Amino acid sequence: MPPMIIGLTGRNASGKGEIAQYLIERGFFFYSLSDVLRNELKKLKKPLTRDNLTWLGNKLRNESGPSVLAEKIIENLEDDRHYVIDSFRNPEEVQAFRRTKDFVLLFVEASPRARFERMKARGREGDAQTYKEFLKIEEREAKNADPTKQNLEACRKLADRKLLNNASLAALHNKVNRMVARLLMDSPRPDWDDYFMQIARVVATRSNCMKRRVAAVIVKDKRIISTGYNGTPRGITNCKDGGCPRCNAFTPSGRNLGECYCSHAEENAITQAAYHGISIKDSVLFSTFSPCLLCTKMIINSGIKEVVFNEAYPLGKEAISLLRQAKIKVRKISTHGKVA
Repeated sequence: MPPMIIGLTGRNASGKGEIAQYLIERGFFFYSLSDVLRNELKKLKKPLTRDNLTWLGNKLRNESGPSVLAEKIIENLEDDRHYVIDSFRNPEEVQAFRRTKDFVLLFVEASPRARFERMKARGREGDAQTYKEFLKIEEREAKNADPTKQNLEACRKLADRKLLNNASLAALHNKVNRMVARLLMDSPRPDWDDYFMQIARVVATRSNCMKRRVAAVIVKDKRIISTGYNGTPRGITNCKDGGCPRCNAFTPSGRNLGECYCSHAEENAITQAAYHGISIKDSVLFSTFSPCLLCTKMIINSGIKEVVFNEAYPLGKEAISLLRQAKIKVRKISTHGKVA
């Protein structure tokens, strides 16, 4: 299953911290948008009060955009971990995380009186000292016409799920258990096409070609037996370091192809298998782009039985036609493994 990101929003002392701690103890990695502010306040040598946190949050959003806190955290996320992210207070922070995969926003609710009593019990610096002051702060944070400021009501409307926390800690944990179990069940693993194409995209990051990054993965019995990416031959100066005059001159696509020093991804995947003595007969080739005519002839003669690609190579129509003449199955899939 893909990694899950659970975002937490809600009013002060609603129980967000308890939920975060519960998930941390069960393997989730934790970030808080408020921690970004706390670290900045420490650098500024200002007290960690609620007023200062609000002031700095509004200041950063005004200077760098409403989603600045979220973007600072997104930069640090890894693809192989579950996360719980606390303290969403602006709708643009939510929208920034919507662009990541498998993000769910949870709005945690509790009665004002219950939250005030919890807040007094935790004794955090800068918290309201009276119920009247508590309600006044609540009203100020709930709505704001300025898009750079806190707006918890707008975050509540964007929430995917709402969780009422007026009872015991055990009851809260039970609700979290049921919610996370349901989310995990509803979050399927990538299918094989998506899995191998995602790996091909990672392989493409090793490409040293100045023109285009392409990768191919050869698979047999759902096992990767060879990979390749485009670039100059073994022992030759990398393309990006000046190894290929054609690529470094940014020659228009389709021109002077015979002068290109770079080997294509499919070519490298096939020759790497030969170099290591691995048979690729009856295998499947996954490529981020459809093959060119030269690579197509190598694919046919090497015994590959199927070609799966993501994007069409600009000069690839004849190649696709030739593959089909050779009775090789050809499929184009979209980003997430669906047939295009």
